[in-house]
Amino acid sequence: MTKLNTINCEEIMTQPLKPIEFVVDNLITQGLFILAGAPKIGKSWLALDICLSVAKGENVLNANTTQGTALYLCLEDSKIRIQNRLYEMTDEPTEYLHFALIADTIGSGLEEQIKNFILEHQDTKIIFIDTLQKIRSDSPESTYATDYKELSFLKSIADQHSVAIVLVHHLRKAKDADPFNMISGTTGLSGCVDGSFVLSESKRGSRSATLYCVGRDIENREIELKFDSEKHRWISDEIPSEKENKSKIFIEKIFDYISERKKFIGTATELANLIAPMFETEIFPNRLTRDLVQTAYELEGYGIKFSTERSHGARRIRLEI
Repeated sequence: MTKLNTINCEEIMTQPLKPIEFVVDNLITQGLFILAGAPKIGKSWLALDICLSVAKGENVLNANTTQGTALYLCLEDSKIRIQNRLYEMTDEPTEYLHFALIADTIGSGLEEQIKNFILEHQDTKIIFIDTLQKIRSDSPESTYATDYKELSFLKSIADQHSVAIVLVHHLRKAKDADPFNMISGTTGLSGCVDGSFVLSESKRGSRSATLYCVGRDIENREIELKFDSEKHRWISDEIPSEKENKSKIFIEKIFDYISERKKFIGTATELANLIAPMFETEIFPNRLTRDLVQTAYELEGYGIKFSTERSHGARRIRLEI
């Protein structure tokens, strides 16, 4: 009989893990996503804009991107249509954006094709598949189990290779108060993915729309968009937040403290009391430990080594530079 591979509570709470990375700030992380909308609403324009912006390291929807290779599987388009759309958006090509007009289906070679591309382009950040229906199997059955299983293959690739995969999909014709209930297929699709986006026009042909966003690691929000017919891009009316990054502030203050002291060994309570004057809010020991664990990778970039140890039954924090 095989045993479960378990993780002790203390181990999982003290082990520094690589933080979740955003490909598009506050919108798309590494993982599997669905972008759904009515036919001809402009999903493909948005998909191409995001791919192009990531490839060039430019902002999209008023958000910063992480620059890297982007792959767009535009399986319902032709070369001339893609060429025309590119010239509507830019006059400067980029070597970091790639296209595929034909691809295998899930379970019949698609997974290997995507993995091979990532191996050839190890800086791959995002992959759009337009549309999901073009890469699904020919099975007439559509149940929660089959929908979940099919997308699990793609989610596994996204997780294993730390890339974002976005599946462009359609909505049901039936209206619903919850836009995510309108995504075509069973709830197995939304159950498997890390996040979903629904692009919905306020009035058909108005070129004003709302992008509904929900996900495990992104904020649930509604982004108001307008389609700029001159630039052929969806434009966000939202003003980017000017709030300082809390994580960055925390790291900089810890760096300032350890730079002077060189080393700290003690409990979270002791450290919280020592650094409290540097912060405007109360420092809670459990949250301090969490922040140290979750910023360990960034702290290492500042030359700070973080670890925890047990001493006389108490957990102690070690920081040194």
